[in-house]
Amino acid sequence: MAFTKHFLVIFVFLAIFNICNGQGLKLGFYKKTCPSVEAIVQKETARIISAAPTLAAPLLRMHFHDCFVRGCDGSVLLNATNNNPAEKDSIPNQSIRGFESIDRVKSVVEKQCPGVVSCADILALVARDATLLLKGPFWKVPLGRRDGRVSNSTEALFNLPPPFFNITQLKASFASKGLNTKDLVVLSGSHTIGTSHCSSFSSRLYNFTGVGDTDPALDSNYVTNLRRKCSPTDTTTLVEMDPGSFKTFDEGYYAQVAKRRGLFTSDSALLADRKTNAYVRLQATSKGSTFFKDFAKSMVKMGKIDVLTGNQGEIRRTCAFVN
Repeated sequence: MAFTKHFLVIFVFLAIFNICNGQGLKLGFYKKTCPSVEAIVQKETARIISAAPTLAAPLLRMHFHDCFVRGCDGSVLLNATNNNPAEKDSIPNQSIRGFESIDRVKSVVEKQCPGVVSCADILALVARDATLLLKGPFWKVPLGRRDGRVSNSTEALFNLPPPFFNITQLKASFASKGLNTKDLVVLSGSHTIGTSHCSSFSSRLYNFTGVGDTDPALDSNYVTNLRRKCSPTDTTTLVEMDPGSFKTFDEGYYAQVAKRRGLFTSDSALLADRKTNAYVRLQATSKGSTFFKDFAKSMVKMGKIDVLTGNQGEIRRTCAFVN
């Protein structure tokens, strides 16, 4: 009993620390040192997304994956070193694209304001701007993050919630980062844009419990449709996460989940909890959706997880390497 109480105290402390640690961030952080940074990032991101609209989802996902491992410190951007595979080499990150886009934006910012703006801040801004360019919400991004110097593939594997997590595991994963159940269901809505490889969900279609069965949580017509696209061993085909509007940030994801057409186990899991289920159905049917407002709020909250500020970390000259 004493051990359990001690564990709970530590868990609550860490959750509070995750949130409070973001207090070193502020709006207009670069007002004097690089006043045009947001305009520069917005302009360059627009060029990137205009040429490749499907990069918006990976860039948003990259920010999420960065924040869930060591906090929002740009560690997901670092390349591996001798004897140390980096986060980007970990299985959950091997499908992420767009690292060269962050490098491109950083390069433009460096020309204007050398050694001033962190890669972590640039990633947070790019994620916001890419979302907005796909008709998603706008949110003000508090800045002042510093870049971390450590990136480890094993940490990514153990900190990022995989697509096969159930609702209990998802809630625990988010809680460990200071995010609550509402943040979980709101941030899951980012699956309204982007695609996924068949291999991330094919077990739900062909071998859910190891006896050649299908996940009963999936709509049978949806299963038939997905089987037409994905064979049991397909590792290359991409499937839209929000069919019909995967290039538009909207509430369509929740309508799909409500119809039992969430692509991942983690999507379907949102129907297994009273609070997340209620939110899914509200956004799927409500004409006055709160999703955009909620998403903006949760993104700001997520962007403050375990940030490095002040004299911590560094301002990397190039995002893939420590100085």
